[in-house]
This record gives sequence, C-alpha cells and structure tokens, in this order.
Amino acid sequence: MAIKSSLNKGGPQWKSYGFVGFALVLGMLGMTPAMAQNSGKLKVTGKIIDGASNAPLGYASIRLFKTADSSFVSGAITDETGGFIVDIAAGTYYALSEFIGYKPLYTTNIKVSAANSPLDLGSIKVAASAKTLDEVTVQAEKSSMELSLDKKIFNVGKDLANAGGTAVDILTNVPSVAVDVEGNVSLRGSGNVRILIDGKPSGLVSIKGASGLAQLQGSMIERVEIITNPSARYEAEGMGGVINIVLKKERKEGINGSFDIITGHPTNFGGAANVNYRKKNLNFFINYTMSYRNTPGKNYVYQEVYRNDSTFIMERDMKSNLKGMANSARGGIDYYFNSKNVLTGAYTWRTSKGKRFSTLNYRDYVSNLNNMTSYTRRTQDETETEPNSEYALTYKRTFNRKGQEFTADVRYLDNWEDSDQYYHENVYKPDGSPSGIPPLLQRAVNYETEKQLLFQADYVHPFAKDGKIEAGGRSSSRDMTNDYTVTQQTSDGGWVTLPGLTNDFLYEENINALYGMIGNKTGKFSYQGGVRAEWTGVTTTLRNTNEVNARKYANLFPSVHVTYDFAKQNAFQLSYSRRVRRPQYNDLSPFATYSDNRNYWSGNPDLNPEFTNAFEFGHIKYLNKGSLTSSIYYRHTNGKIISIRTVQDDGSSYTRPENLGTEDAYGAEFAGSFNPYPWWKLDGSANFFRAITDGTGVDEDFKSDTYSWFIRTMSRFTLWKNTDVQLRGNYEAPQQTPQGRRKALATLDLAATRDILRGNGTLTLTVVDVFNSRKYRSITEGANFYTRNTSQGRLRQINLTLNYRLHQAKKKPKESLEGEF
Repeated sequence: MAIKSSLNKGGPQWKSYGFVGFALVLGMLGMTPAMAQNSGKLKVTGKIIDGASNAPLGYASIRLFKTADSSFVSGAITDETGGFIVDIAAGTYYALSEFIGYKPLYTTNIKVSAANSPLDLGSIKVAASAKTLDEVTVQAEKSSMELSLDKKIFNVGKDLANAGGTAVDILTNVPSVAVDVEGNVSLRGSGNVRILIDGKPSGLVSIKGASGLAQLQGSMIERVEIITNPSARYEAEGMGGVINIVLKKERKEGINGSFDIITGHPTNFGGAANVNYRKKNLNFFINYTMSYRNTPGKNYVYQEVYRNDSTFIMERDMKSNLKGMANSARGGIDYYFNSKNVLTGAYTWRTSKGKRFSTLNYRDYVSNLNNMTSYTRRTQDETETEPNSEYALTYKRTFNRKGQEFTADVRYLDNWEDSDQYYHENVYKPDGSPSGIPPLLQRAVNYETEKQLLFQADYVHPFAKDGKIEAGGRSSSRDMTNDYTVTQQTSDGGWVTLPGLTNDFLYEENINALYGMIGNKTGKFSYQGGVRAEWTGVTTTLRNTNEVNARKYANLFPSVHVTYDFAKQNAFQLSYSRRVRRPQYNDLSPFATYSDNRNYWSGNPDLNPEFTNAFEFGHIKYLNKGSLTSSIYYRHTNGKIISIRTVQDDGSSYTRPENLGTEDAYGAEFAGSFNPYPWWKLDGSANFFRAITDGTGVDEDFKSDTYSWFIRTMSRFTLWKNTDVQLRGNYEAPQQTPQGRRKALATLDLAATRDILRGNGTLTLTVVDVFNSRKYRSITEGANFYTRNTSQGRLRQINLTLNYRLHQAKKKPKESLEGEF
C-alpha cells in the first residue's frame, strides 16, 4: 500500500523508488543484527521506536547522507530491539529513518568524529502515517524476497499469486524449496528439512508430515525464513536446513487488522480475519480462518513385470476428490510488565473434516497392450477428522545493555486423527462382463494421536564491543500412537481381520539438548562458533506382537560461521554445521497404506538416523537497485535415507525407506532482487547441484550420479497507479535417482491486483498453474520391473480474493518532520 510523503521544496527530491531501492539493498539482512554498509572505522548507533507507544521497531531502516551533496553513504536495518549500528567515516551527515506504515523522519546535523565515536543518536521516534501530502509518493512495501548471507526471507504478502492459497502453495514457490504431489517438502534437493512455526514445532508438521500445512491459510502467514546452514542455536534436526514460517501478529497502538474473503475454482471458499488491539501494556491478537475446498487430483501408473520369459503389464488410472472444511483459530495476549519484560500466552485450535472419494481403474495385459486379460475397478470412500490444539507461554526479558536478553518458552501440543475408509472392488473380463470373481468390500480404520511437551530457554550476553555469548537448553517429549485395523466382509456378511495389516503402533521420543555459542567482530572479520549436544531416546512398540525397538544415542553438533566485509558493499561468509535426520513416526511405522491394494507404502522400524556435514561459502553483493547472493555448498551424508520400491512376481509393489551408504551433494545457488524501474520488480533464484548416491548396505545397484537444477523467477509490473500484474515461473530439470529418474516440471502462475475502497481494500485474481502442467513424472526400474508414474495432486486453480485492511489507531494532530528541510 502506498504511503505518500513530501519534503519542502528546498530539500532533496527523492524518487518514488527510494525506499524500495533501499529496502532491497539493506533489507536483505533480515532478522540478523544490523550490518555495516560502509568501510569506515567510526560508528553511529541508536534505536528506532514507535512515537506513540515507545515500542521498538524491528527491521526499520536508517540511511545516512552527506550534508554537502546529499549522496548516500551508509545505512542499516534495525534488529528486533529497534537498535542499529552504522559504520561510517568522519564527516557531517543527515539521516533518514523509515518503516512501513510510518512517516519518514529526517535527523540533521550529525557530526561524526574520532572523538565522539560511537555517536549515539538515542531513541528516534517515528509517527504513524496518517496524512497524504502531494509532492512525492514513496512505495513503502517490503520486497518480496530479502537476502542475507545465512538466511533468505520471503515476504508472503507481496507475492500476489499467494492470495487465496495455503502454506503448501506458498512453500511451492519459495526459492530453494520444492514440494511434491504428496506435500513432501525439500530444500536444495534434500527431503529432510526442519519446518517450524514461529520458531517452534507445530502440530501441523507432525502426524501427516508437512502435508498438514494444507490446513494453514496463506493469509495467516507474514513471512517464510529459509536457513540453509543453521548454527548450533537451532535444533540439529533437518539435513537440508530449517524453514521457519512466521505468522502475523501486530503490536501497533489501537485496533488494526485485515480481513479476507476467498472464492475460487475448483471449489475454494474461505474467509480469514487477523485482528490486533493494543492499549498501553496489553496487546491482544487473534487470527481466524475457515475454508471449504474440493481438491481434484489424478494419477497414472504404467508398470511392466518380467517373469518366466513373459511380460505382465498393468495400467492404473486414479481420480480423486477431497472435499473438506477446515477451521483454525489462534489467539493470545502480550502483557508488558514494562519496556523490558513481556509475557505472551497463546492458544491455537485447528480442526479439519474431510471426505475423500477415489476411483482406481486397473487394466492387466500380457506381452503388449493389445492383449488385455482383466479389468478391475476399485473405489475408496474415506471420512477423516483431524483436530489439534497447541498451548504456548513465552517470557522475554531485555536488559539495559544492548543485545542482552533472556527468553523462555513452554508449549504443549495435543493432536489426533480419526480416519474411516471403505473400499469396493469388482473384477471384469476384458469385454466388461462379470469375471465371476466375488466383489470385495474392505474397511480400514485408523486412529492416531500425538502429545508433545516442549521446554526451551535461551540467553544472549554481549561482551566487549561487538562480541556476544549465547547459551540455551531444550527438552521435548513426544508420544504418538496408531491403532490401525483392516477388515474384509465375508460371504455371510461377517467381517474378518486381514493378517499383516492390523496392529497398534506406539512411538515414544525424548530429546534433550544444550548449546553454547560465542561470536565477535575484529575489523572486517566477524565470527561465530558453537556446539550443540543432544541426547535422544526413541522407542517403538508393536503392541499386538510385542515387538519393541529401543534406541538411545548422544551426539555433538558443532557449527562455525565466519564473515568478511569488503568495501563496495560486498560480504563473504564461510560456514560449517553438522546435522541429523532422525527417523520420524511415518518413517518407522510399518503399516501399509491400503487405498491401492497393488501399491503399498509403509515405514521401516529398523531405520537408523542419517548424519550430514554441511559446508557453504556465500557472497552477497549490494547494487544500486537490488542485490545478488551466490553460494556454493557441499554436503556429505552417512546412512542416507531414501525410499526404495520393490515389485513382487504378482505385480504388487512395496515402497519403504531404507538406509543407503553415503551421499555427496555439491551445488551452487544464486538469488537476487532487482528494480530496473519504479514500475517493474524482479525476484529470482537458481540452484544447480550434483548428487552422488552410493547404495552400499541395501543393494550395490542402488547408485546414482545426477546433475540437476531448478530456477524460479517472479516479475511484477505496476500498470496503473493502483493496479499490479505478476508472472511467476518455476522450472525443475530432470534428475537421476538410485532407481531411475524424475522428469522435468515447468509451471506458470499469473496474478493481478487492484486497490479499491479508497485504498483500504485489495482485489486479487490469481491463476495458479496456468497451463495445468504441475505434474510429477518419474520412472523407476528394478531387476524385474519398469514403472512409469504421473501424478497431479492439484489441478489448475483460479482464486478471487478480497482483502480489507482496518486501521483505527488514535489520530494525532499534524506534526512537522524533525529536521525537515
């Protein structure tokens, strides 16, 4: 939303893209402490705060200009406490402080010398924008993608095509991230990635893996943070890195919020409300979303099985429709005891009720497709309920010394899933007449629960001039159960249990961790090193057969980050971390899915953890109208976990995870933002990698050496004053796997948005997957089989979204700008 401001005619005339250009250059630093943008040895410090509430403004910007010729010299982005540090040479300057939704503020007569360095500007108070002036328009919006050396921040609200979508849709188009047809998330080609909500585990990423994110409306998400080589501060879980989804919560004085109404085809109806109210030391926030969707999908499998010098061919077509109603509410209170102590209590409740109906048609042949032997029709009718709750209490204390803080968090997750499925199957002769084989009626009942208790505490202590020590601990316990039963109706109307498909699975997990880190800066060098110790205990139990598998192990996970700042707005970073992928509930549960009784997927109770050593060298270059980051990385993994498919002589297949020997992955990644003109904005990323997988331990033939790449680009145009159009394209190149290959994928999304209702509302039309080409195609081969698969979990989606923004902060009388020219 545009924020208009002007300067007196005697001052410098800033172009409309001034703020955006600066955000693209300095906003790349994300949530990390403000970094210097100049090679000078002196410093200017201070804090940017809300002029009404005195609340700190994190991620605000400050720029310093020479008084003599108004040339830009240096600047910074504030950290979470509103503080900033700018390195600069001696001289006389004026400063421009800006933040989204606030009036730009000028501070003049800043004289920096060796005698007064560091020069403290104190608390800079900025006022909310409540008026329109007529000389210059400053586009005060965050860039879609902000870059730093160790993190990429994807601001969801500025990607028009996300309107009306879910968290899964958003992740599908985040740089470096890929999401397959089953909702499985990978980062830089690695399927093991830790997904957090507001920096903590969530029930949405648990029982059903990342696919549970389909319940989270995109309108609740503020930004997505991609951390490719995390430090010891983070959990060691996640070979590919960490994805942190940050939800919306404002802290502005008064009442404010936003509301969304969504309609789409295929059926997509929904609404969302994000409301915040703050008065003095109390801040209330609530998010509520509801949606009703009918999601069609389809899948095709062609398979050849070689037996006794004959070729047996099977074709399977599947069409499915998932109709579901989802509701989600998240509310909480921030209580500010004073400016340095805040206690936050929050509760999240989500529920989803769905009805899935699938039709599977099998055609069996011998030798070739002209010799059909039978035709089978199988249907799945499933009713599913998934409620989950989350309780959280967080305390944060800051101290007089800048950067010193303590946080403590406790949360409890209570989730369960109840699924009831009926399957009908009929077999026919090739001409469609009855085969004489009795029809089947089968039922699968699945009841899953999860309970998790988490404690976490973190402390940061600054020392010397730029140093800091960090330490913390974490303890979590999780219990999960799965009571799974498959029965079949007999000819007399009774029901019998099918052997091997019924059991009661219990998963118990306890992880305790301690970490310590130290960092400092010497000249142009910044360094940070640390180590994390984790003690893990996992026990799985098959109650019906009393099979118990207990594992306990302790590991150290070191991390090192070294940064060097060059002149001319260049910075380099070298980093190392050790990561782990622990087999999770779905990886270990031996129960096979039964919707397709010829193709089974299950976990592996004997699966071991895999460990990775990750190295990365990164570079960031700031440009006049954007920025560019590049990095090269290497990962060595022991005990690589990968899904392996085996096919029996009767044509039925089983897919389950196995530990292979090693994987060596090499890659280069580039990402950037560029504003060639005020009306045209470009974001893009490209990833090129090579992965060498050794199948030692399972099968010597399970080896692959693949080169692949994927590229993403987004182009946004402002056609008229209040109308934007956006194109977003993705391409994933073919890739070899240990058992075959995955084919290329290319998609295009289109969106257009227009401000209405005097600028308080926005109407957005999106077409996701314009050419209906988001199809995942793969070929898998073994000694006795060849399989070709094409899946499309969602068809082309068209959405129309109305967003209305409510701002009713207390109005203030017209004020002049401090130091106004």
